[in-house]
Amino acid sequence: MSDWTRDEMMTVAAARLLKDGQVCFVGIGLPSAACNLARLTHAPNLVLIYESGTIGTRPTVLPLSIGDGELAETATCVIPLPDVFSDYLQAGRIDVGFLGAAQIDKFGNLNSTVIGPYGKPKTRLPGAGGATEIAAHAREVFIVMKATPRSFVKQLDFQTSGGHFAGRAASGARGRGPSVIVTDVGILKPHPETGEFALSTVYPGVPAEDARAAIGWPLTVRPTLETHAAPTAPELAALRALESRTAAAHREPVRLPL
Repeated sequence: MSDWTRDEMMTVAAARLLKDGQVCFVGIGLPSAACNLARLTHAPNLVLIYESGTIGTRPTVLPLSIGDGELAETATCVIPLPDVFSDYLQAGRIDVGFLGAAQIDKFGNLNSTVIGPYGKPKTRLPGAGGATEIAAHAREVFIVMKATPRSFVKQLDFQTSGGHFAGRAASGARGRGPSVIVTDVGILKPHPETGEFALSTVYPGVPAEDARAAIGWPLTVRPTLETHAAPTAPELAALRALESRTAAAHREPVRLPL
């Protein structure tokens, strides 16, 4: 038996995508965990930007939201939210946008708005935030999500952010779009012409059949699959320490200075 979980493999695989010195616009949740793990291991000079305006933040625990004080307290600087988008994202200064969502389709289009009909949804989600602009303007987009048939769907209930949709080139989107989807059952990459995502990489001991079962569309599996290297002891130690610190910090009540 392995000494790591599939969730840990997913986070490590996502972290490994990032290079030292890159500027990364970070989403909350799994993207934040992957980006901070990369910063704590092989990419200490990774520049993390959160939508709240924190530039070069180096949190010791994972933030609960973009408004978490940990982000501002450890940032190189904090700038107004509109400036993050106009001066960094839309100006072409973001190397990677790291996103997650509630739903994704086979072309990497994302839904973080509603589940069910928009006018009368079953669930109303947090909404677009900056994800629409990140998907359009970041030079490259990485996506990390746990794979289930409910989240990897044939048809989105609502399209919040664009992937490799028809007409992307003429839409004004400056970035290349999503180049990889990291899941807990393997890694998907897009076809160079159609943009449809297919299974390209599996994890040690995780068969391709598990990926097929977890994806809600007929998943294409590339004829030759790569096998991703298992997490190393230092990667697991850094990730588990980060998660432990985060859990301990979030158990404490918020205390405001008088």
